Amino acid sequence: MNFTIGTELEEDGRWIAEVLEIPGALAYGATEQEAISKAQVLGLRVIADRIEHGEEVAKQLMITFVPA
Repeated sequence: MNFTIGTELEEDGRWIAEVLEIPGALAYGATEQEAISKAQVLGLRVIADRIEHGEEVAKQLMITFVPA
């Protein structure tokens, strides 16, 4: 699974990062890297939750995050 991380600098100076393939998976940070890290953690939590609840996930799971 490849996930794309999109980032944007907000008007108030905070960074927002979003896992584009997972609706609603976005996080704020004081720096771009902090926002990216938080979004990656959130993405992994979503995948873990899907596995835990028996949702369809690839049999072999390799996750990669790439910049948008």
